[in-house]
Amino acid sequence: MAFNDSWRLFRRMQHTLLATAGLTYLGAALEAWRVPSAATTLKLARLALFPGMFLLISVAVVLGARPVRNALIRHLWTSYRTGFGQSVISVLAGVGVLIALAGFIFWQIHDATRGGRYPGGAFSGYAAGIGLLIAQAVLLRRIERDPELRWRIEAE
Repeated sequence: MAFNDSWRLFRRMQHTLLATAGLTYLGAALEAWRVPSAATTLKLARLALFPGMFLLISVAVVLGARPVRNALIRHLWTSYRTGFGQSVISVLAGVGVLIALAGFIFWQIHDATRGGRYPGGAFSGYAAGIGLLIAQAVLLRRIERDPELRWRIEAE
């Protein structure tokens, strides 16, 4: 099945946001790992264990709870129908939000290098957001398989 150009752009934008979020998280985690004042167990817990749990919970709640899943499908469909993710400005806006959130994480890392608290909550929150982006990517496939919606996104 071949999809129309606007759907392919929308889907590409969703995947771009997911890739950008994942790479930003990786960069922030590598930077946070370099903080010399934190123990290895603290780093593993704050950069991998707790964020991993939040990511899994986020994906499980969105995909497992029917009302949440249906609400996100409606949100994705509305976003597509209104043109979000199909222009340079909307893609830059989405990526800009991710970069702003990453700036907050890097600011916390910088604070930790000067004796402040080691960042953890920001990493967990960002990972939960990545879980939401993963769920959106999965739900895009569900939209593509839905017979009522598929005809609207197929190429003529």
